[in-house]
Amino acid sequence: MTVFLTIIHVFVCLFLIISILLQSSKGGGLAGMFGGGGGMGGVFGGRGAASFLSKVTFWLAMGFAATSIFIALLSLGSNAQKKSMVQQVIESEQSTTPAAMLPTAPGEGEPEAPVE
Repeated sequence: MTVFLTIIHVFVCLFLIISILLQSSKGGGLAGMFGGGGGMGGVFGGRGAASFLSKVTFWLAMGFAATSIFIALLSLGSNAQKKSMVQQVIESEQSTTPAAMLPTAPGEGEPEAPVE
């Protein structure tokens, strides 16, 4: 489910970027290239493109927010049970004593065997 929502989220992000870039700004923006701005009679008319792109941008922004919230809620349950590698190493080191982790020299602490 998370993978499906992530794919939808990526597509919503891409379409949101495109719709924002197509809107005309004070400088004309990219909308002027595609017939949306600057007095050119585009597909939607002079003001029609601006209001259409505004509505599309609004709904894409709502979709972006919704998918972000759903992905965050789905990941809450899975992250609560997992531990990071750092936490696992710290817990394993706390169970052993520092002296047990140090290497010992050969023959140290062991009685020497008699040489024949």
